[in-house]
Amino acid sequence: MTEHTTPHLRLTGGTADRAAGMATGWVTDRSTDEAHVAPILVAHGTRSVHGVDTVGALARLVSERIGLTRVAFVDVLGPSPSEALAQTPTSAVLIPAFLAAGYHVRHDIPAHIEASGHHDVRLCDNLGPDPVLAVVMLDRLRSAGWLPGDAVVMAAAGSSDPSALAEVEVAARYLGDLIGETVPVGYIATAAPRVPEVVAAVRTCGRRVFIASYLLAPGLFHSRLSDHGADAVAAPLGADERIADLLVDRVAACVQGIGSHSGPACRVTVGD
Repeated sequence: MTEHTTPHLRLTGGTADRAAGMATGWVTDRSTDEAHVAPILVAHGTRSVHGVDTVGALARLVSERIGLTRVAFVDVLGPSPSEALAQTPTSAVLIPAFLAAGYHVRHDIPAHIEASGHHDVRLCDNLGPDPVLAVVMLDRLRSAGWLPGDAVVMAAAGSSDPSALAEVEVAARYLGDLIGETVPVGYIATAAPRVPEVVAAVRTCGRRVFIASYLLAPGLFHSRLSDHGADAVAAPLGADERIADLLVDRVAACVQGIGSHSGPACRVTVGD
């Protein structure tokens, strides 16, 4: 595993602390005044046991790099971000494990920060899009049997937020750059075009069609893809070391005030 050195960050808390679930986290070095900061990985939430396990495994990978990282969910199950923050006596940094900045990132998470009453929170940029995720998607396609020359449709969850859909298109371009051709996007819910119609349109070219899953974890959305007419469906991104590295990069940028949503009390206005 690659060793990561993040400026002004160092690990705290041993294995026993992590096993006991103690929120020791990591610290920012401020001369003799060390501010303990607790990382919280924020995911959507799912009823799928495999999906929940995947998010937990990803949090463990992040914990190996920056110290204990707890998990919160914005939907389906808890704890919610506001509940996790209410149980955090130290400074906190929220890490959105979302592949685009849709409603949950732009509205729900800031609302949870406000509701928590916590006065020292930073909100990192969302996980995707990023070229690293395209590399992981390509690996998942190859594992599903994809070969150069096969067509690819990228399946994404969908959003009512145009800016989130634009970010999904960016993710598809990153993947297209790797495989050497345009990758069309199909949405599983909310947005259009839907995955089945995109698969049907691509199939007219007479090639095998593979679905690249622009989804973080297994769950209802991924389970639907097997019925959408492709020759094979790649696995979700999953708990991958490279994704954990990317989340750590998001934390480092947030702590350094680069591309993050932060302020004296992280007062992110709901509706921005």
